[in-house]
Amino acid sequence: MSTTPDSAVRAYLTLHRETFLEDLAEWLRIPSVSADPERAGDVRRSAEWLAAKLTDTGFPTTEIWETGGLPAVFAEWPSGDPSAPTVLVYGHHDVQPAAREDGWHTDPFVPQTIDGKLYARGAADDKGQVFFHTLGVRAHLAATGRTAPAVNLKLLIEGEEESGSPNFPALIEKHADRLACDAVIVSDTGMWSKDTPTVCTGMRGLTDCQIDLYGPDQDIHSGSFGGAVPNPATEAARLAAALHDADRRVAVPGFYDGMIELTDQERELFAELPFDEEEWLRTAHSHATLGEAGSTTLERIWARPTAEVNGISGGYQGPGGKTIVPASAQLKLSFRLVAGQNAAAVQQSVRDWVAARLPAGIRHEISFWGATRPCLTPLDHPALQSVVRAMGRAFDQKIRFTREGGSGPAADLQDVLGVPVLFLGISIPSDGWHAPNEKVELDLLMKGVETAAHLWGDLAETWQTA
Repeated sequence: MSTTPDSAVRAYLTLHRETFLEDLAEWLRIPSVSADPERAGDVRRSAEWLAAKLTDTGFPTTEIWETGGLPAVFAEWPSGDPSAPTVLVYGHHDVQPAAREDGWHTDPFVPQTIDGKLYARGAADDKGQVFFHTLGVRAHLAATGRTAPAVNLKLLIEGEEESGSPNFPALIEKHADRLACDAVIVSDTGMWSKDTPTVCTGMRGLTDCQIDLYGPDQDIHSGSFGGAVPNPATEAARLAAALHDADRRVAVPGFYDGMIELTDQERELFAELPFDEEEWLRTAHSHATLGEAGSTTLERIWARPTAEVNGISGGYQGPGGKTIVPASAQLKLSFRLVAGQNAAAVQQSVRDWVAARLPAGIRHEISFWGATRPCLTPLDHPALQSVVRAMGRAFDQKIRFTREGGSGPAADLQDVLGVPVLFLGISIPSDGWHAPNEKVELDLLMKGVETAAHLWGDLAETWQTA
């Protein structure tokens, strides 16, 4: 739909590619590790660097937003067109810890380009994918002759995503009026592969908990008392074993209430992907697949809710034997949620299930660590179709669809702002997020720039037509 000339965009990118990569390398040299308190100054320096660069790009408003922890960056560029939609781009400027001794071939904070790949911590997750929007909007302006974007463009670049976004919900609630928009673009995601470009349509939510079980007031002799009093370690094992039924479905009553099932169209789209189960198992460092009956592996990790035992402990753990009935035991569980499920309702279902299964004489406490909401964008949403068209023009091929099995702060934006969340990312699995030798493919990075250059005009036209 967009009239942005492909040739004009590509000519602009060719002219400005090297300067863009030099600027990105400068940003990657800032070790903005949010998990390390000693790097707090570097995270702030990263925010200041980005704010200055966004001003240089042309954003008339750039601000550093303080949080209860590390700073975020906000920028805004009004379209000037009263009918233009408003789009918010989300990403993060903090990075995972990294050191040469972790197994890096190069210094993680000294960017190196080798065989068309840029190696550095943050190259893909997420500085590279944030930064391609700066060149993308400039290419959009140059190719269309506009002096402002076709949409009201806002950016919110977080500084604590790699530490679990502890202050992010409060930040967006505080600034909800400034962040008001018609859609959110999340550029903190990836594609299926270099040869199979894809758009993600949703992420699962998450809630996890710790269950502490208490039996005798102290460890007691298993010969004198075992078999006649309840054993908390046994009850922890019984809870873990009862978590799933024979078909590997979660057996907690009410767990599936409200969930949105996969459509036949989505199943067909998943089946189009070139999925190699043996290769996937190698990536998973596992030896066989196993999960809910009636679902494929991709459906299980993307579109089905799950319950996992993350840890189980209790009683004697030292060498040799110690014949006791232990005084306590512990179980750690996590639940991945899909669209339609309510985290608070799931938490209550788990509480009720645990209470109903424990015998008299076992006291228990359950502690939940908050929740991340699931998010899902319908395949026919006009903004999603704009992303697909823009990517299709950049990659010159059909764009397919995925979901993400993990969880992130995108759902907070959807929930607080009440708008659809769309995903635009060009990273591929081999980029090594959170691992040694993280990299980004430079050709794919430029495809991200090109996609952004086409997206704003397409979105503006789609909203006006819709």
